[in-house]
Amino acid sequence: MLVLGVESSCDETSVAVVKDGKEVLSNVINSQIDIHKRFGGVVPEVASRHHVYQVSMIFEETLSKANVKPEEIDLVAVTIGPGLIGSLLVGVNAAKTFALLYHKKIIGVHHLAGHIYANAIEHEMHFPAVALLVSGGNTELIYMKDHFSFEVVGETLDDAVGEAYDKVARVVGLSYPGGPAVDRLAHLGKDTYALPRVYLEENSYNFSFSGLKSAVINLVHNANQRNESINRENLCASFQASVCEVLVAKTLKLAKEKQVQQIIVAGGVSANQGLKERFMKENTEFELCIPSIRYCTDNAAMIAVAGYYQFQKFKKEDDLSLNAYASLDLEELYEI
Repeated sequence: MLVLGVESSCDETSVAVVKDGKEVLSNVINSQIDIHKRFGGVVPEVASRHHVYQVSMIFEETLSKANVKPEEIDLVAVTIGPGLIGSLLVGVNAAKTFALLYHKKIIGVHHLAGHIYANAIEHEMHFPAVALLVSGGNTELIYMKDHFSFEVVGETLDDAVGEAYDKVARVVGLSYPGGPAVDRLAHLGKDTYALPRVYLEENSYNFSFSGLKSAVINLVHNANQRNESINRENLCASFQASVCEVLVAKTLKLAKEKQVQQIIVAGGVSANQGLKERFMKENTEFELCIPSIRYCTDNAAMIAVAGYYQFQKFKKEDDLSLNAYASLDLEELYEI
C-alpha cells in the first residue's frame, strides 16, 4: 500500500511516499528556519505564504524521488491539526486537490499522532505503551493500549518544553531555533546553577516549565545588575538537567504504574541528546523507542505512516469536506 503523506502544520513543507507503513520511498522537507530566524520565531503569515510557493514543487519532487506515478498512490494522508491555520490549509487543500484529480482515498491525521508513529518507521510498536510527546507546542504523557488508542494522562499547564528551550536560548543570547543551541552548549557545561525541579503535586503527571523559565530569566537579570558574568555552558547544562530529570522521572513512573511494554519518545524535542542520555541512564526496565533525528522534527513520512495505521485500524476514509483545525483534541478525534 502506497501512502502519500502531506505535512504543513508550521514552517516545514513536506511530502512523502511510504510503502506499507514502513518503507520510506521519499521524504522531501522544505524548511523555513533561515526565513524566520531574523524574526526570532515563526511568523504565521510568512509561513503560510512560503507553503504556497513551495507545495506544488515538493509534490513533484517527492513523486520523482520515489519513482512513483500519481496513479499508483493508494491513499493520501494529510495533517489537519493542530497547527498554524494558514499553514495547515495549504497542505489540506493541496492534498484534497491531488485526491480529487487522481480519484484517491484521503484521510486527515492528527499532527501529534504523526509524531508518535514516526517511531513505527524504525521500530516495532508494542502495546501497552507510554508516549512522551515533547515539542515546541506540546508536552504530553499519553497511555496507549493499542494502535490509535490515546489517553492523555498528563500535559503542560503553561509552556511547552520546546517553547521553554527557545525562551531560555533567547535570554542567554543564542539564535533561533533555541532547542538545538541549548543542547549543544549543555554538553560543554556542568549542572552548577541551582534551578528548580517542578514536579507539582504528588502523583501528578502534568508539567510546568514557566517557573523554571522565570528562574533562568531572574538569574541572568540579577547577574547583569551586579555586573557578574554568566557561564552560558553551565547555565544551559543546569536548565537541561532540570527539564530532563522531570520528563524522564514522570515518564518512568507512569510506565511502571501502567506496566507497559514500551516507552515512546516523540516530537521535535525527542532529538535532544540530553533527553536521550537521561533515558538511557535511568531506564533499565522498558523498551525505549526514539526516532532518528530526521524523523523527530515535522515531516510527511510520519504522517504517511500514521495514515497507514489509522486506515488499517478504522477502515474509514474522509471526503473532500475535510478541513483544517488550529486546535484539535487527540483523544476526541480518535475516540472509539
